[in-house]
Amino acid sequence: MNTKNKQLNVLVLGGNGFIGRQIVMYLGTQANVVIGTRKDMVDARYKTVKLQHLTDAEDWIDLLQDVDVVVNSVGILRERPKETYQAVHTDAVSALAIACQQLSIRLIHISAIGLSRQAKSGFIRSKYEGEQAILNSGANAIIVRPSLLDGEGGYGAKWFRRVASWPIQFVMTSKGLVAPLQVTDLGEAVAKLVLMPQMNIPKIIELGSAVSYSIPEYLQLLRRQQMRKEAIQISVPKWVVRLASHVFDVLYWTPLSFGHFELMQGYNVPANNMLPALLARQPSALGEQRRTRCETVVCIAKS
Repeated sequence: MNTKNKQLNVLVLGGNGFIGRQIVMYLGTQANVVIGTRKDMVDARYKTVKLQHLTDAEDWIDLLQDVDVVVNSVGILRERPKETYQAVHTDAVSALAIACQQLSIRLIHISAIGLSRQAKSGFIRSKYEGEQAILNSGANAIIVRPSLLDGEGGYGAKWFRRVASWPIQFVMTSKGLVAPLQVTDLGEAVAKLVLMPQMNIPKIIELGSAVSYSIPEYLQLLRRQQMRKEAIQISVPKWVVRLASHVFDVLYWTPLSFGHFELMQGYNVPANNMLPALLARQPSALGEQRRTRCETVVCIAKS
């Protein structure tokens, strides 16, 4: 297909979500975008896509007709009835990758840094197994692994800023590090991956900020942005935070899940940060307000 003469048809799964809507916005008018959503919609701009029901490659065939690129930004923080980690993060992703391979459709899958087969968390293991299924499918696919995300509308980002506002904070003793990036930067980077030529793009791309922080350091940074003096931080043993994460998983309260408890102890920093190269600039500072139009995406589409 000659993409210079024909706009790409792009299906963004989870296109109404925290990450997906940024990708849709940055794609702008440079592609024909259809948003995949689990809500039942009667609108040509949307397709109802419930991943827990799409666990065989054949289930995807009709949905992918006339699609050139699929971006999967769907993920669940906690399981719901009939919406399990295994179904959403592994089985549906595996089926999607196989269908994309059969139909010669490009797949861009949003994952995370720090996944492991040895993790005790079903959240982490299921996402890791989804990545492996994509890599083993033979599909023309890119796996994008961002570090911790900040930005308006993010459930976790909102809670981090809420905790940062507290004058006394209880923090876990850990050597874990994160390289937080703005969700707007992630959206712009993924949009560029969609539009750019396919040559010489790595199968796995890791993204993050230029600076890494421990969680306590990150909370103090967010607090300083709120024009407040640094908080008093009290160290809490890991077993206490682990117990709290299990309680929160049962109560569906706060983004502190057992999966995130495990991730926070790891080195969630890009091994090779591709964000500056994709953006053609340094990553945005946390809290920085950037233009949200797509001028930079137009440049890459014309290159």
